[in-house]
Amino acid sequence: MRNEPNDHLVRAGAFSAEERKAVYRAIRSRRDVRDQFLPDPLPDELIWRLLQAAHDAPSVGFMQPWNFLVVRDAAKREAVWQAFSRANEEAAAMFSGEQRQNYQRLKLEGIRKAPVGICVTCDSTRGGPVILGRTHNPRMDSYSTVCAVQNLWLAARAEGVGVGWVSIFHQDDLRSVLSIPEHVEIIGWFCLGYVDRLFDQPELAVKGWRQRIPLEELVYEETWGAPSESRAQECS
Repeated sequence: MRNEPNDHLVRAGAFSAEERKAVYRAIRSRRDVRDQFLPDPLPDELIWRLLQAAHDAPSVGFMQPWNFLVVRDAAKREAVWQAFSRANEEAAAMFSGEQRQNYQRLKLEGIRKAPVGICVTCDSTRGGPVILGRTHNPRMDSYSTVCAVQNLWLAARAEGVGVGWVSIFHQDDLRSVLSIPEHVEIIGWFCLGYVDRLFDQPELAVKGWRQRIPLEELVYEETWGAPSESRAQECS
């Protein structure tokens, strides 16, 4: 008997009120952790649950362009930190005055403190030269990989695991440390570890770097720049 696509359709519908609260709580309390990691190791089964959540993400043309390079070795993580440190000095020099001082005061020790690092990559060659949905926007594979990152991040929040995204490095430096092929894009290095405390709002807002922009300033209707006349109610 032929298996028709419609045979796989299942009932859809809203989650229960408690389930919705849990989803929104994970979204709102997720933080980019830079320094608050505990040294306790993460169990393998927990890491695999997080990676499965990442792998469950949508992807353009279902190409699943991601790979997850899990690094626990302290020497290798130190080499990654050295690559970050060199780039971080360059980044600090791009700011001036008080902003440079504020930047230098940020604690960015996750690479060393977190017991696990995961390098997330995007292979643009996966699936062949023509990918459904990527024909007119070649960056869709990278965007898809970022969806996988967000899945991992929200699952980690639900598990009590902190995640920090490190983007300050030269790609070639990480390629050298991790033997990543030239055609593979490095999306980021992610520090993972248990945390017992998180900031109640984004750390950069707490430390005065920037504040959250009100949503109503970012929503237009029908045409660019036309403000929305409606206002969504606060989720509870």
